[in-house]
Amino acid sequence: MARAKRKKSGATFGSRTDVGCVREHNEDSLAVAPPLYVVCDGMGGHAAGEVASEIAVDVICDRAPAHPDASALGQAVEEANLAIIRAAREGVGRAGMGCTCTAAMLEKDKLVIAQVGDSRAYLLHKGQMQQLTRDHSLVADLIEAGQITEAEARVHPQRSVITRALGSDPRTQPDLFEITVEAGDRLLLCSDGLSTMLEDDQIAKILANHSEPQRCAAQLVNEAVGRGGYDNVTVIVVDVTGLAEQHRRKLTRKSRATAIMLALLLVAIIAGCAYGFNYLASNAAYLVAQDGKVAVYQGVPGDIFGFSFNHLDRVTDVALDDLQPGTANRLREEGIKVDSLEAANSLVAEYEKEIADRRASEEEAARAAAEANKPEEPAKGAEGAGGSTAGGTQGGTDAQGATGGSQSASPSSGAGSGTNGTGTSNPGTGTSGAQEGASGGTNR
Repeated sequence: MARAKRKKSGATFGSRTDVGCVREHNEDSLAVAPPLYVVCDGMGGHAAGEVASEIAVDVICDRAPAHPDASALGQAVEEANLAIIRAAREGVGRAGMGCTCTAAMLEKDKLVIAQVGDSRAYLLHKGQMQQLTRDHSLVADLIEAGQITEAEARVHPQRSVITRALGSDPRTQPDLFEITVEAGDRLLLCSDGLSTMLEDDQIAKILANHSEPQRCAAQLVNEAVGRGGYDNVTVIVVDVTGLAEQHRRKLTRKSRATAIMLALLLVAIIAGCAYGFNYLASNAAYLVAQDGKVAVYQGVPGDIFGFSFNHLDRVTDVALDDLQPGTANRLREEGIKVDSLEAANSLVAEYEKEIADRRASEEEAARAAAEANKPEEPAKGAEGAGGSTAGGTQGGTDAQGATGGSQSASPSSGAGSGTNGTGTSNPGTGTSGAQEGASGGTNR
């Protein structure tokens, strides 16, 4: 049985288990739950070993500490031992079932191990591999006693006999190990299905030649199965990242988060600028000279990256020549920017009013000048005086004519009457005088 990881870890790992070429079912169980890693090899036959190994893995995963602690991990293994014994008494599995156990916890540079049986833990350090645990087996005792060699132990007829296992004795206690590791080290947990099929130098070579833990675990199992696979094979490979790697990963995550924040900020700035520019282009306006007239455009003048953000609204009737020279020059050279199309139209209206007012003033001044240069007409009193003079003259003439015609009768009376007629201011009086003169002459 395999247990998947339950939480994130600073370490990278790989795992693999295989029934092998001889056994009918796999009695091995494993747990990969960083920082906890467990390998258990069941004993008892008829699937009872599988039951024992599953119980051990479940209990250890439930009771293990959150962080590496050798004593607490050892306590979890002891509780697993009691749980197997209790299960056998209650009819779960079968009597006599048991399992080996190698449990490890790795966090940063601290490694702790609790071990019972002959499942092993190895550490590859700077290319050199060493066995961290001691087998609780008969052949291991014989080797320590100097009675057999390691080569002889590999083929010894009692090589499968173990001296300590979970489920056999309520007083069983695990061996505890606490080790300081370094970044770059590689940890291997395995059942005896690997260690009995491959020699240590072969295992070390595979550990050193595969950079990825999962590929390394798969290759170890494949080699054991390829050499006969007489037992179930289970391996867990864990790379030690250490404090430096943890710090590097933390910095990487921080840098990634910073980059994401900067990217989001940049996107926000671009979006804000785009919105502002779009708002400006949609609402702003400007006036420019076009074909001698004032033209109104909506948007912003010029092009940006080859794109125009303006369009002609209308060409007005306002001629540049009718504007003030300064205003006309601004319109020709750079245009006049305003905040809105409404403001542009208001400015055009001001220009139109200014032109109209100026033209009205010019017309009024022209009329005043024309009145000043017009000749004066004679007064009515002068006309009356002229008529009187003419009348008097005419009257005198008539009197003279009359007098001339009557000189033989009475020159003095005719002249006197004519004189009187001439001296009267009334035009009619002259005629009367002439008549009187004539009358006097006739009477004479």
